[in-house]
Amino acid sequence: MFRGRTTTYRMALVTGASSGIGAAFAEALPASTGLLLVARDSGRLDQVSARLATAGRTIATLPADLTTDEGREAVIERAREIGVDLLVNNAGRGRLGRLLDQEARDARATVELNVVTPLVLTRALLPGMLEQARTEDRRAGLIIVSSSTAFAPVPYFATYAASKAFDLVLAESLAEELRGEPIDVLALCPGATRTEFGRRAGFALESFPGAADPRTVAEEALRALGRHTVLVSGRLRRAAYAPLTLPRALAARGLGLAIGLLDRFQPPEDRFGDDGPTAAARRREGS
Repeated sequence: MFRGRTTTYRMALVTGASSGIGAAFAEALPASTGLLLVARDSGRLDQVSARLATAGRTIATLPADLTTDEGREAVIERAREIGVDLLVNNAGRGRLGRLLDQEARDARATVELNVVTPLVLTRALLPGMLEQARTEDRRAGLIIVSSSTAFAPVPYFATYAASKAFDLVLAESLAEELRGEPIDVLALCPGATRTEFGRRAGFALESFPGAADPRTVAEEALRALGRHTVLVSGRLRRAAYAPLTLPRALAARGLGLAIGLLDRFQPPEDRFGDDGPTAAARRREGS
């Protein structure tokens, strides 16, 4: 049984939860955490839900196509109703091959799912998660699943790698922006993992030497949440990527301090909308 942080979450939203790392997150979370499981395949979602059902536990499933605005809006509405305090942006897709040999709609769908979906869900749900955490004197959690491909150009996997670089930078930036708020942010960067992703992408990723078990990846991420901002899964991979992650962390901290100082002196009317984090900070300070 997974035993990680002492922080427990009441309700977790996990996207891409019908298989792979998403299903592993659902399995690794304790029975005291309710689940809102989202994926396109309703039958497989029901199987995951039935496998994890215990007396008194809330498990809701929502079949949705997260490459569409309609699918994302359905998830946001349900998540707001149920009140999530842990958001796991896991759903992702990719296709191996030259960009010019791929259908434009496939590349666009990759960007919609890997980039637009975590951005839209996070922006829509974070305000409520933060408000709930402040009210209840608890901590919320946000995990954005990136990839080890996010750290460098990857020819023949260009759209996927670029989309995961976005996810990595988004999580790193949010972690700094939300410093001092009651939320922990983690960018999870798995390497080769034994899931169906490789087959769907066009290569046997699960047969790579050292490919990780998805349950191990999910458990590592839950242990790291609140302790690290970026996690490259696997002990050997973490050591290999350490020279890349440390400078990024230092840069994020320095830029956060510098831009945050500038933001303090910016006229309120020039800042982001009244529902943004800057406005929330002003309200808490009584200004």
